[in-house]
Amino acid sequence: MFSALRMLVVLTVLTGLAYPLLVTGIAQVAFSHQANGSLIASGEKTVGSELIGQPFDDPKYFWSRPSATSPQPYNGAASAGSNQGARNPALADAVKDRIKALRDVDPSDDAPVPVDLVTASGSGLDPHISVAAANYQAPRVAKVRNVPLPQVRALIAGNTEGRTLGVLGEPRVNVLGLNRALDQM
Repeated sequence: MFSALRMLVVLTVLTGLAYPLLVTGIAQVAFSHQANGSLIASGEKTVGSELIGQPFDDPKYFWSRPSATSPQPYNGAASAGSNQGARNPALADAVKDRIKALRDVDPSDDAPVPVDLVTASGSGLDPHISVAAANYQAPRVAKVRNVPLPQVRALIAGNTEGRTLGVLGEPRVNVLGLNRALDQM
């Protein structure tokens, strides 16, 4: 009985205190920016994170991928997908509503809507959209901001991140970074 209690205390100290402190210390030294949330600042004000999306609904900005978190979008404490399958009527209705919102804000755009603009990611926190989703929105942003479309497309190209390690995933655009670049233009 005494040896079991002693083992509980030793393992609690090792796995509950020593290991987390060691990993946190290594992270702070080796990856300080990421370990502290990859926050993006504008002057003294924090405007967001490179790793957690934000909602944008102003037509002069590129819109993010929808979020499935609650009670508010992009809630890092509630990271989860919607768990709505492809045949779920609620998902179909949400997609229809999102397509309608995109069409309402730019009625002249009759191109197919990229899927990542109308469906949430598995985490519900995705800060990126596909290059196709950014290019789909480029004419609207250019028109609202009264900026030549080639200039907006060049901004998208300049803010496109490649595949992770050169092979994983698809090229993508961080929406907050792209919108900040638009504001600085």
